[in-house]
Amino acid sequence: MPRLRPMICALMAGVVLATASTMATAQTAKPDIKLGNIAPYSGPASAYSAFAKTEAAYFRMVNEQGGINGRKVQFLSYDDAYSPAKAVEQARKLVEQDEVIAIFQAVGTPSNAAIMKYMNIKKVPQLLSATGASKFGDPKNFPWTMGFSTSVYRIESAIYARHIMANYPDGKVAVLYPNDDYGRDIYGGFKDALGAKAKTVIIAEAAYDSSDPTIDSQISKLKASGADIFVNFSTPRFGALAIRRVAELGWKPVHFINTTAASIATVFKPAGLDNSTGLITATSIKEPLDPRYADDPGVQEYLTFMKTYNPEGDVANGQNAYGFLASQVMHKVIEQCGDDVSRANIMKQAANLKGLKFGLLFDGITVNTSPDNYFPITQMQLLRFNGKTFDKVGPVMTETVLQPASQD
Repeated sequence: MPRLRPMICALMAGVVLATASTMATAQTAKPDIKLGNIAPYSGPASAYSAFAKTEAAYFRMVNEQGGINGRKVQFLSYDDAYSPAKAVEQARKLVEQDEVIAIFQAVGTPSNAAIMKYMNIKKVPQLLSATGASKFGDPKNFPWTMGFSTSVYRIESAIYARHIMANYPDGKVAVLYPNDDYGRDIYGGFKDALGAKAKTVIIAEAAYDSSDPTIDSQISKLKASGADIFVNFSTPRFGALAIRRVAELGWKPVHFINTTAASIATVFKPAGLDNSTGLITATSIKEPLDPRYADDPGVQEYLTFMKTYNPEGDVANGQNAYGFLASQVMHKVIEQCGDDVSRANIMKQAANLKGLKFGLLFDGITVNTSPDNYFPITQMQLLRFNGKTFDKVGPVMTETVLQPASQD
């Protein structure tokens, strides 16, 4: 027994030390970061839930790898069915009950517009919202709101305008656009970029409503104008209808199509790949399945992530690539916060992103913000569809957003 006593004492001391160490670890463990999200998991825009599903998978990966600065991220995502009223309800729940540090990547212009005033009154970051509308980059009036898009609508349309003026100085333009906030925003940016020339360069325009069964009459009107350049600001379904109708009429203008409707899978194939060949668009993000990126480290990083953490997601769906990129940017914002993960510092760091490079962005395109610039991406690459994939047209282009005369 005398010999056992020192051993027992030593074992007990070891237990005490281990327990003390465990308690100390528990006491010093950093609290989780609660990040809110609102997305349409149901309703007519439920396809857009792909953003949130990818983002949830991204932060699962981050947590498995130890979190950010020693903190795990709780990604709390609620369904708003793409209803502005429901978005407000969910925003209140996230802010007042869940006490999230920010609402990240709320989906769509209507939902973000609905919660914007509330978020600014509460001084809670409405960060990297999934919309390219210009109203979400207005730090003077809404300092707690920042959008995020690989296409800020007024930047994209300004790039088309600059390219037309430089390469088709005598061109006559016809424009198709949806009769909604998106259509007015992107078309407004196009006219503003043309400046005084808009009155002579644009010789025809036609709008459509989302409930219209066809746009045959609009396309016929635009062709009859004699325009030799067609700027097609459409949502995917109407983009496909326009491409097909232009071909049926034998109209052969220089055809620009906005990035929203520049999907090979959902627009060009239904419209006919032959009919779509030659279309010009612009974006900031690489096409992950383009064979030219088979050895691209950034694209391979994304594909590996999808296979491991989001295997049910379609890698050909650009929403997943966008969700991955947005998550990487949010990751960097939190990382820059260090130990001060307060709402104020989150917003401060979001407005202090300098020259950030991410693998899915085209070379030469970086993420930049400042207290006066709430548009993280202001560069785009013009592309021409060759019947199979996209070829670059000229260098990366940069534009400054020309805000509309008034903001809501």
